[in-house]
Amino acid sequence: MLGALVLIVPLAVAGAVSPVMLTEQTLLLARRDGRRTGTLYAAGVVITLLVLVVAMVVLGRAFRLPTEPRLSESLDLVVGSVLLGLAALVLALGRRRQVPSTVRRTHPRVAQAALPFGVFSMATNVTTLALMVPAAKVISSAAVGFLGRAVLVAVLVSIAAVPAWGPVVLTMVAPDVGERALDALHHLITRWGRMVLVLASAGAGLFFVTRAVRLLG
Repeated sequence: MLGALVLIVPLAVAGAVSPVMLTEQTLLLARRDGRRTGTLYAAGVVITLLVLVVAMVVLGRAFRLPTEPRLSESLDLVVGSVLLGLAALVLALGRRRQVPSTVRRTHPRVAQAALPFGVFSMATNVTTLALMVPAAKVISSAAVGFLGRAVLVAVLVSIAAVPAWGPVVLTMVAPDVGERALDALHHLITRWGRMVLVLASAGAGLFFVTRAVRLLG
């Protein structure tokens, strides 16, 4: 399990680099009913991410059926190539990030739609989901039992969804310093997020491509 954690934790951290999601949650928490709204939003994000990761793990297990001994290695090559492409794309795009129009047009009754808004936000977070694919593949191929995979999935989802649930917890345990802490976190992600994404994507991409070439060669 330790070897799998070494691989999935960097991918989970890179997946948590989501300034847009953090901005959405910060705006929701600033409302009069912010804690309730933010909790619903976080639930939508976490549930969606959990469902998608579990589906990826199950699919990854299916690709490792003994009747197709080389299919998983071919998938390694595809996943690795996509991650290298993602690293190049993030590097080329630079720091330009925009808050989606769904945040700018927040409706006064948005609390009623906070849960589906969280679902939509996670389901359209392409960068995070792209990083979840190789992490889920690592989990599916790890030499651990059902409980071990459940722990790995929990670690992956909990870290990757920090921008959604982290601000809610912060406002609960430290309401007086919560706003300053969120501003500092947003600044940190904005400044170093691109580098984390590039390094994690490139590193994971090289790992999968190298492993696929070695196993297919």
